[in-house]
Amino acid sequence: MKKLILTALIAIGGIITTSAQTAEPANEKAPEIKFTSETHDFGTIPQGTPATYEFTFKNTGKTNLIITSASASCGCTTPEWTKEPIKPGKTGYVKATFNAAASGPFTKSVTVNSNAKNSQVLLYLKGDVKPTETK
Repeated sequence: MKKLILTALIAIGGIITTSAQTAEPANEKAPEIKFTSETHDFGTIPQGTPATYEFTFKNTGKTNLIITSASASCGCTTPEWTKEPIKPGKTGYVKATFNAAASGPFTKSVTVNSNAKNSQVLLYLKGDVKPTETK
């Protein structure tokens, strides 16, 4: 009787092990966010003029991609993003507007959070704000 139970347990263990090795890992089906570019250089922009750039991305994963948030490193940058789920193979955007109030060089970041394998992506805006001439 003990041999029968032991044989059954070994057989069941072998089946479970084989199933685990052939099963697709859970994250294989997760969405994946792939940006065309993660940095944008505005070059020189005039002081007092807001500058906007739209980062585009593609869902290269196998399930719907959802952007849960996009937050800027400071109050001088305002992000907007695609709110609805992005199907596999489709594209979306994260738009960032920089308020060029202060003169001088700048580098600002936008943190994008999603349900993707690469769940957090940093996007960068950089440039140089040229002071307005006083008369």
